[in-house]
Amino acid sequence: MHAQKDKRMKNRVWNLTRKNALIILTLVLVGCAAVGPDYAKIEPRAPGEWHTELQGGLVTGSLEPEILASWWSTLNDAELDSLVARAVKGNLDLKNAWARVREARALRGISRADFFPTLDASAAASRYRISENIENSGKGTESKLYTANFDAAWELDVFGGVRRSVEAAQASLEATQENLYDVLVSLLAEVALNYMEVRTFQTRLAVTEANITTQEETYDLNRSRYEAGIIDELAVQQSLRILETSRSQIPALNIRLEAAKNRLAVLLGEQPGKLHGELAERQPIPELPATVVVGIPAETLRHRPDIRRAERDLAAQTALVGVAVADLYPKFHLFGTIGLESISSGDLFEWSSRTWGYGPGVSWNIFHGGAIRQNIEVQNARQEQALIQYETSVLNAQEEVENILVSYAKEQLRRESFAKAATAAQRAAALAQDQYRAGLVDFNNVLDAQRSLLVLQDELSQSNGAVISNLIRLYKALGGGWESYETIENEPGNAAKAKQETK
Repeated sequence: MHAQKDKRMKNRVWNLTRKNALIILTLVLVGCAAVGPDYAKIEPRAPGEWHTELQGGLVTGSLEPEILASWWSTLNDAELDSLVARAVKGNLDLKNAWARVREARALRGISRADFFPTLDASAAASRYRISENIENSGKGTESKLYTANFDAAWELDVFGGVRRSVEAAQASLEATQENLYDVLVSLLAEVALNYMEVRTFQTRLAVTEANITTQEETYDLNRSRYEAGIIDELAVQQSLRILETSRSQIPALNIRLEAAKNRLAVLLGEQPGKLHGELAERQPIPELPATVVVGIPAETLRHRPDIRRAERDLAAQTALVGVAVADLYPKFHLFGTIGLESISSGDLFEWSSRTWGYGPGVSWNIFHGGAIRQNIEVQNARQEQALIQYETSVLNAQEEVENILVSYAKEQLRRESFAKAATAAQRAAALAQDQYRAGLVDFNNVLDAQRSLLVLQDELSQSNGAVISNLIRLYKALGGGWESYETIENEPGNAAKAKQETK
């Protein structure tokens, strides 16, 4: 009799389990498509060509990956090459960006973990006493209870909330990777720009010191002639004034030179002052390459990490809309537990102490005062913001490139004028000095000529530095440099791992 009851009970359990399995399987099949919007990758809208007329060696053509990848090498400066290599290894902002990539990878791993069931273990030993003031409860008795359990649970991703969460985490990882590249692009440009400042200030110091030498000679000449009674004191004081004015520029130039060296050291992750000895020897400002290929707008925009980062941020936020929408639907779970329970520790591991349970479960957020739909609205608004930010990044990038194209070309014209003016000023200063010695002109001609010469030679030095700096900014605007550093995904010892995890 008992055997027949047990058999009927087993059949009922089996039928119920089979029905539950069929229901769950049906839900899984029906819910294969994740709720929420599916993201379609967008391409930046760009004109067919640059608005600015290309001059000064700028040419249209396909961007050459090798040149763009290591654009600083086009300046043929071994010291700059060395500084760039050390900055990539030691810069703290770059290390921080790399740490954020590792964080994003771990967050993606956390999201992926929701695909899998959870398994937890617990054990407890407790002792308790029943109150004497409760009827029919074994008044005042003391009991012990020993338990050991394994609990498993699995949420079935029927409506795709977990899948959307993983989508968002993957896109966020890719955005963080692009941010790393963007930091690298900025770093390379900053190193090169500060190095150009060092060489520019050194050149300006050399120009000023050369003019001071000439002015000292003029002052000595005037003092000798005054002492001989040939001229009055006015010429002496005038020559002393221009000499001391020139000397006053030396400390100001040295202050800015020291600051540029200190900044360069910090960019390399070094203590300020670390590079002073290395950069003590004065070197000329590098020469421009004959031509610079700038490509077409669409190609440049696709190449820039900041735009790709904005696009990935949009993809991540689109997936988060789906995560929010999934909260409108029920969540289906499978659970199971197996364990041991006994009032005696000696009996805990006997077969008769076993406990178990399993079954399906469902939870549904039916009423939360409209919070779920408001959260969907929040995520939709954030998606719109991400789209606007992407479009803003595209426009800002176009503006940056257009402006620097103008600056690069026009500064070369400015430099040519300064070069011609400085040559004329140098000739005029020499003629004025000769004529003054011969007594053909008064000293005001010499003063004007020497003052103009120093100003024009200094302006020429600044313009030479500005032309190279504009070239550096142009390469930065084109998004150059990040692709050359393969070890960026390859923080020491992690090359293969980084590439594999990003896939």
